[in-house]
Amino acid sequence: MKTLCLAAAAVLAVVSPVAAQQAGDLTVGLGIANVNPKSDNGTLAGGAYPISIGDNTRPQITVEYFIRDNIGIELLGALPFKHSIKSNGAEVGTVKHLPPVVSLQYHFDATPQLKPFVGVGVNFTGFYDAESKGDLTGNELRVKNSWGLAAHVGTDYWINDRSAVRADLRWIDIDADVTLNGADIGKVEVDPVVAGISYVMKF
Repeated sequence: MKTLCLAAAAVLAVVSPVAAQQAGDLTVGLGIANVNPKSDNGTLAGGAYPISIGDNTRPQITVEYFIRDNIGIELLGALPFKHSIKSNGAEVGTVKHLPPVVSLQYHFDATPQLKPFVGVGVNFTGFYDAESKGDLTGNELRVKNSWGLAAHVGTDYWINDRSAVRADLRWIDIDADVTLNGADIGKVEVDPVVAGISYVMKF
């Protein structure tokens, strides 16, 4: 009987519901994110340079504070991303950026452990250290900063009351003006999908 009781307690511990995120909770997520720009990123210099921007993967951090039960405000941060800029298959430049996003999110209680969420927010992308290469070597290349909207979907699988594994996707509206030697040569439409996986801790 004692063995049976212990076994039952162990099963209950595994399947017992994880409490919903409550007002005042704070979560911190540590993981990695891949920024994958859309396939067609526009043209520069009157169509002379069709642009393709490569993807990049870097560590990310999220901090979310719950203003009401299941409703949180999240800040996304990451180490700088670096992207290759290509035209007709040849690299013509590189650029770094930081893409912080502030989102308002709603978390659902789908199952005791599975908690999907959706969010909308605002993104600021700061571009820096642009470097011209290939045909553009020796010219001053600059990609200007961008503001845009962002959408966020994902799910948390709660291991226990204090920790979860998260998988998520973001779409970010990033459209940036580009200059060469100070002259405007067009706009790049980055509009990436950001795929991430994180370990989330609740405080």
